[in-house]
Amino acid sequence: MHPDKKLTDLARLFLEPSNSTHRQYEALRAYFVEELSSAEAAARLGYTAGSFRVLCHQFRQDPHRPFFLPPSKGPQRAPQPERVRHQVISLRQQNLSIYDISRALENQGHSLSPAATSLILKAEGFARLPRRRDEERPPSFGPEAAAAADIRSLDLAPRQFRTKFGGLFLFLPYVATIPLDRILRKTSFPGSKMIPADAAMRSLLALKLFGSARHSHVMSSVFDEGLALWAGLNVIPKRSFLTEYSCRIDPKCYPKLMRSWFDALGKLGLERGGSFDLDFHTIPFHGEQARVEKHYVSKRSRRQKGILAFLAQDAGTRVFC
Repeated sequence: MHPDKKLTDLARLFLEPSNSTHRQYEALRAYFVEELSSAEAAARLGYTAGSFRVLCHQFRQDPHRPFFLPPSKGPQRAPQPERVRHQVISLRQQNLSIYDISRALENQGHSLSPAATSLILKAEGFARLPRRRDEERPPSFGPEAAAAADIRSLDLAPRQFRTKFGGLFLFLPYVATIPLDRILRKTSFPGSKMIPADAAMRSLLALKLFGSARHSHVMSSVFDEGLALWAGLNVIPKRSFLTEYSCRIDPKCYPKLMRSWFDALGKLGLERGGSFDLDFHTIPFHGEQARVEKHYVSKRSRRQKGILAFLAQDAGTRVFC
């Protein structure tokens, strides 16, 4: 590169300021030192004539205003971990964890992460705390735990409560007519003394009737008394139970259940159709080294490994068979 070109590039750093203070300095320097006219100095640095006159007036009133700040020498205050080191040590001596110490310091107006707290304690020679029981931990606010689902704790005493699942009780006359508990015992559906099979199925049925797409949505309604009462329990079962319940059912139980279920529905006066529609559907398989055939997946317009299933729907009533 030519030396003059390099000089021009370096000079541009002075003549094209990147911040307002530098811009003011170059404009005043051009006017007072280079003795450019007011209009020329204003045009060079992009000021209007009026604003540049105001800038010159302010400079004459305070000619010693600081354009350049002296560099700071060393830290002006101790880093945050050093300022709270003695507090961290004192709190650890009270058997507080790094998370408890971090929250305690935050309440005192100091921000120190649990990771930074751990580094201070490690440097001071403190070992990690052993796992503590709940009664050994400091009192703190946390989520309220719902009671365990147990039909033996169901309280049927008359009372009033608010629920967002009130519409479910419109189905009670039909559900009460169907001997669900006897059907499930006959088909060997799993249950326990705390959650019988009929209570488990009513819990799952309630979520479907209400419209929840996933069983995990139940966690926002575990304190709803109406949902629990409809299922016949003191509280609705938690997400883990509902998502794992289907894994406990023997596949041989499903055909028996469907036959008994439709026989019971027929006694309610619901007509059964004489024909049904079949809809084939491929459930994609994403595992490895499996002896699974390839089938067409319409959603992706391609063939891939999967399980070919079909859905049977009553042609007249549009009910799944």
